[in-house]
Amino acid sequence: MLNAPSFDLYQGVLSLKVAKFHPVQAGFKVMISNNIAQVATAGVSGITPSITPAMLQKYDVSGPRYTSYPTADRFVEAFAEDEYKQALDQRRVGGMALPLSIYVHIPFCESLCFYCACNKIVTKHHERSAEYLRHLSHEVDLHIAHLGAGQTITQLHLGGGTPTFFSDDELSELMAMLRRSFVLAPGGEYSIEVDPRTVDEKRLAHLASLGFNRLSFGVQDFDPDVQKAVHRIQPAEQVFSLVEAARRLGFESVNVDLIYGLPMQTSKSFARTLAQVVELKPDRIALYAYAHLPERFKPQRRINAYELPAASAKVSMLSDAIATFLDAGYVYVGMDHFALPNDSLAIAKRQGRLHRNFQGYSTQPDCDLIGLGVSSIGRIGATYSQNAKTLEEYYDYLNQGRFPVVRGLALSRDDLVRRAVIMALMCQGRLQYESIELAYMIDFRSYFATELEAIKELECTGMVELEDGGIQVTDTGWFFVRAVAMLFDRYLQTDRNRARFSKII
Repeated sequence: MLNAPSFDLYQGVLSLKVAKFHPVQAGFKVMISNNIAQVATAGVSGITPSITPAMLQKYDVSGPRYTSYPTADRFVEAFAEDEYKQALDQRRVGGMALPLSIYVHIPFCESLCFYCACNKIVTKHHERSAEYLRHLSHEVDLHIAHLGAGQTITQLHLGGGTPTFFSDDELSELMAMLRRSFVLAPGGEYSIEVDPRTVDEKRLAHLASLGFNRLSFGVQDFDPDVQKAVHRIQPAEQVFSLVEAARRLGFESVNVDLIYGLPMQTSKSFARTLAQVVELKPDRIALYAYAHLPERFKPQRRINAYELPAASAKVSMLSDAIATFLDAGYVYVGMDHFALPNDSLAIAKRQGRLHRNFQGYSTQPDCDLIGLGVSSIGRIGATYSQNAKTLEEYYDYLNQGRFPVVRGLALSRDDLVRRAVIMALMCQGRLQYESIELAYMIDFRSYFATELEAIKELECTGMVELEDGGIQVTDTGWFFVRAVAMLFDRYLQTDRNRARFSKII
C-alpha cells in the first residue's frame, strides 16, 4: 500500500500517495472515557507504563508523517520542468552526487477496494499497460539525457495501484528498460507491492528472476465479512501459501499491510486476524488506521457508515495489535511499522542507521529519488518534484518531449537545516546539536531558541530527555515521535489547518 506520496508525506504511499489526506494511514479519534483508561492500563501500559490517558488525549492531533520536509502540501506550481531539469543537471556536477533510487507508479487495478484513496485507475483492459510502458520508456530516456546512462541504483520500488496488473512479459520489459539505463547495485533493496489475488508461486518466481528481493502483500484483514464489506476477497490460505512460496524462493523480506477500523471489524474479529498474522510471521508489518472520508474519496461512498467500528473499538484494536506484535517478538520500528529482530529494518534501527524517504523507513543511505509514472514524487538534491496526476496530462507532456513535472519545491537553507533536525529525530530518536552546527554553520541554541523552550513541556511528560549537547527521544516518546518533530516544523508554527494530515498516534 505504499503508493504515490500523499501530502502528509509519503505512502507515499509514499505516502508515495497523491491524496492530501491518506485515510488508510490516518490516525484514530481517541475517546476520553473508560475505554481509553482500559487501553492505558491494559494494552499500552504493557508496552511502556509511561503512556497515560492524558498523553493519548493531548497528542491525539493531526501532523505530518515526515517522509519529507517540507511536506508535499508545500509544493508549488512555480517549480516545474525547467527547475527539475536544472536539478538533474546539477547532480552531474562535482562528482559528489547522492546514491540514487527509483520509484515507479503503476496506477492500474482490476477491481476497486472501497477503502482506497490511492491514485489508481480501475480497469480490466490490460492492453492499457502497453501504452503506459511506452510513456515510462520516454520518461526514462528524458532522465538519461540529463543524467547519463549507467547511474547506479541502490533502491527500487514498484507501487500503485497494482504493479502486478502488469503481465510477466510487461514486468520483464519494464525491468529490462531500467537495466538498460541504470545499474542495479548488488545488495540493493528491490521491492514490489503485490495484490495476493493477482499472483501465484510461478509469478513470484518470475519476480525473483527479475531481481526483486522484497515483497509487500496487501492483506488488510483476514476476516471474510470484513473483506466482503470492502470488496477485497482473498482467503487467508491464499496469503499463507504465497508467503511460504516467497520464502522458498529466497525473498529477503516479506511485508504485510494491515488496516484497523474497517467496516464489520470488531475487537474480537481483529484479534483473530492478529493471531493469524503472528502465525504467518512476515518479516515486516505495516499497521494503518482507516478514516472514513466519503466526501473526499468516492470509493468510500460504497461503505456503509453504520458498519464502521466505534472509535473506542479502534483504540482497543490498536492497543491489542501493539501488544500482540511485541509479545510475538517484533520490534517497534516507529510510526506504523514493526519488524522481526533479524530483519534489516530492525537491525538498522538498533544501529542508528534508519532513514526516511517517500516510501517510509528505509535502511538505505540518504538518496536522490527519481519518481517515474503518473503522480510520482521525486527528490533530486535540494528539490522535490511531482508528476502530473492524470494519465491524459502525463501522456501529453511526454508526447511533447517534456518532463511531466507539474509542481515541486526548491528547499531554502532553513528548510535544509530543519530537515536535518527532523530526520534525525524521526530516524535515530536522537539529535546532537554539534552535528547540525558543523553542517550548517549555525549556533543551534540561538537558532532554535523558541523550539528548545517549547520542547521542555515534552521533557516534563517523559517524551524526551534534554542533554547539554542534544535531545534524546525516550522509549515512551518514540510512540509520539511525530509530536517531537513537529516542534521544529516552521510551516506548522503558523499553520492551524492541520486536518489534512493523519493523526500522530
